Amino acid sequence: MSTQAPGRAPRLVMKFGGTSVADLDRIRNAAMRVKREVEKGYDVTVVVSAMAGETNKLVEFVRNASRPEGANHPGLFDSREYDAVVAAGEQVTSGLMALTLQEMGVPARSWMGWQVPVRTTDAHGAARITEIETTNLERKFGEGLHAVIAGFQGIAPDGRITTLGRGGSDTTAVAFAAALGAERCDIYTDVDGVYTTDPRIEPKARKLDRIAYEEMLELASLGAKVLQTRSVELAMRYKVRLQVLSSFEDVPGTLVCDEEEIMEQNVVSGIAYSRDEAKVTLVKVPDRPGIAASIFGPLARSGVNVDMIVQNIGADGMTDMTFSLGKDEIAKATAALEGEKAAIGWTDIVIDDTVAKVSVVGIGMRSHAGVASKMFNALAADGVNIKVITTSEIKVSVLIDRRYLELAVRSLHAAFGLEQEPAA
Repeated sequence: MSTQAPGRAPRLVMKFGGTSVADLDRIRNAAMRVKREVEKGYDVTVVVSAMAGETNKLVEFVRNASRPEGANHPGLFDSREYDAVVAAGEQVTSGLMALTLQEMGVPARSWMGWQVPVRTTDAHGAARITEIETTNLERKFGEGLHAVIAGFQGIAPDGRITTLGRGGSDTTAVAFAAALGAERCDIYTDVDGVYTTDPRIEPKARKLDRIAYEEMLELASLGAKVLQTRSVELAMRYKVRLQVLSSFEDVPGTLVCDEEEIMEQNVVSGIAYSRDEAKVTLVKVPDRPGIAASIFGPLARSGVNVDMIVQNIGADGMTDMTFSLGKDEIAKATAALEGEKAAIGWTDIVIDDTVAKVSVVGIGMRSHAGVASKMFNALAADGVNIKVITTSEIKVSVLIDRRYLELAVRSLHAAFGLEQEPAA
């Protein structure tokens, strides 16, 4: 749990994503928000992403630099140099933010990951933070300076620059909040909070005042784009209170916190969905001990992330095995399974890439029965057929035809009364 040491100023981490720092005007807007918090008496640590679109440009530079002469596709490249290039986007933003704050009268300086230092593993492009040494930052706080941190980056044991992969700046911000004992970590983005579902599909979607870590983790893993899964995992582990806020509107956001902080709670907190799913069925595999391991082992080694799994009732010593995965992983999964056909013994692979996943999520499901039944009845009433079902303690997910996705989301949102405030 983040705690404040006696006699020191309270601490706050503020993270601004790419759209929030997309140009100098937006950097000034973000800096004004920082200045307001400084004037409230906080020691502020700002974590910034690269300007919107800049990381993609840098990645493309790497690809083009490593393209063999005359080839129409990039060749292999040194992942350590890849990290050195793509980390530059955050370096630019952090320097510009520090300059803007200084111009506004807020004493600030920028920090690259290696300067702090943010120590990571050596998995270039997907490193994980192992330690943040705060001695240098603490000294500068004592001198009245506020920190602007380049997110998404750190330093490997051999001294090379690393990047943290997708959602790396969110992860950086939460890690600093934990390391510094911050009161809160505010994530500024282009949405103003966490909603009961996507307002673009259901206009009656309601912004949540608070949501539990576990619920946010499920929603993030199921396709909600507000926060990345790794940052929520880290916040839950270290009890860092996260607040999702808009960079462009001065309106209340959503607090991600421990469930004990939530006084009023619906049984279901949100409806999540993922459009780009696929269903794969291995037809007639031997119904014997170890068959699941022989299927999912090769998939895991190939980096395929499998989600829902169903094994049909066996007959005549054979069974069918069905699972879901991201649509963009079909080719990789098929290649892995084709390579193990003799060992697995399957007869055919049937792929359906016209499915979507819809999930209901809520910690209230632990103490309330009937959620799955209500979900299935609501979908049946609207003629939505369920292909695969999976459940956890606070989640029920179904795979359906993609053409019924929006209908299913609206039906479930209404069935669970999510447009209404929770009862006291």
